[in-house]
Amino acid sequence: MGEETSELAERGEEIFERVVRPQVEDEDGRKYVAIDVESEDFEVDANQRAAAKRLVERHSGAQGRIWFRRVSSHITHHFSGRPRA
Repeated sequence: MGEETSELAERGEEIFERVVRPQVEDEDGRKYVAIDVESEDFEVDANQRAAAKRLVERHSGAQGRIWFRRVSSHITHHFSGRPRA
C-alpha cells in the first residue's frame, strides 16, 4: 500500500469510528460506507457504487478521496485464489 493510500485508509478509519459508527444501526452491518475524508461526510448503502454516487453528487471534488468499508468490517474487498502450481 502506497503512503498516500495508507494515509487515506488511516483517516477513513478514524472518521468511521468517530463520526459514522455512532450513526449506523446493527442492521446496516453488511452495507457499504463511502466516506469523503476531507469533508467527513458519508453515505451508507447496500450498493457501494450508489453510496459513492450520492456522496460525489454532494461533494463533486470527493473522487479520489473516498474511503470505502463495510459497516461491520474494516474489510471491503477480499481477493482470494489458489497459488499456481
